[in-house]
Amino acid sequence: MRVSGSAAVIVMLALAGPTGQTQGLRTLQPDPPIACSSCAEWNGPREPFKVFGNTYFVGTSGLSALLIVTDQGLILMDGALPQSAPIIDANIRALGFHTTDVKYILTSHAHYDHAGGLHALQRYTRATVLGSASTVRALALGYPVSEDPQYEGPNSQTFPKVENVRVVKDKEAVRLGSTTATPHYMPGHTPGATSWTWQACEGARCLNIVYGDSLTPVSNDTFRFTGGGTSPDIVEGFRASINRMAALPCDILVTTHPQSSNFDEKLKSRADEALGPGAPGDPFIAPRECKDLAERSMNALDARVKAERDK
Repeated sequence: MRVSGSAAVIVMLALAGPTGQTQGLRTLQPDPPIACSSCAEWNGPREPFKVFGNTYFVGTSGLSALLIVTDQGLILMDGALPQSAPIIDANIRALGFHTTDVKYILTSHAHYDHAGGLHALQRYTRATVLGSASTVRALALGYPVSEDPQYEGPNSQTFPKVENVRVVKDKEAVRLGSTTATPHYMPGHTPGATSWTWQACEGARCLNIVYGDSLTPVSNDTFRFTGGGTSPDIVEGFRASINRMAALPCDILVTTHPQSSNFDEKLKSRADEALGPGAPGDPFIAPRECKDLAERSMNALDARVKAERDK
């Protein structure tokens, strides 16, 4: 569901002004925008909405950011592009929350389309950013680590460096209030790729939510997932990550790119059927979706492996 009409005007007015968004005595100062072939489409506005329980979507048209509301503050997942930071902030405030109440910012992987907005959002909120060891290295560099399949050098795919970052271990519990978010390392798309799980509740009903990181075998022109040259063979590790996704407790899946979990179709179905979050028939509740994503990802990896071996 993309914002249109008067709602779009409200969002754009919220983003206007050279000094950024002011909340209390702090001001959100976005970093310079990044230009890429998909950036304008990815960064289109999307109306924020409740996914289920204490979990809300606050990202853009093509890049996910999630807000988890606890009794001790807020958890934000991912920061999208640098130019997405004001949209994320406006979406959080449109839901009635204070962006400056964010205590933790959790990360999926350190590519510019998911990590680009982290610097501005961390500086504004003063939150602690959490990520895998490889992701933390990339956030300190401001570009992907050299082992990343998409690495093209220190002057390519850059994003603003991020401060106040802490390494979170695989399956280390991250607690805020009554919510516990758990990281699951899933290297492959990047060496530091991390999915996250937590439970969200509506009354006595609790569901398992998965923020699923990318599992696509995308690379630069010279990287080989099967190894060769300077590339290590990471196929079996990648397959293990995909199998790990399939095994997660999964009632609701949100992917780093909303289209990968059919957001537009789900939102349209919710609207057409006048369904509230968690209502019978809510299309966001799809317990097989993590397994389906894993199956698609494994097929894509197998196709990539075959193409490399056939050369």
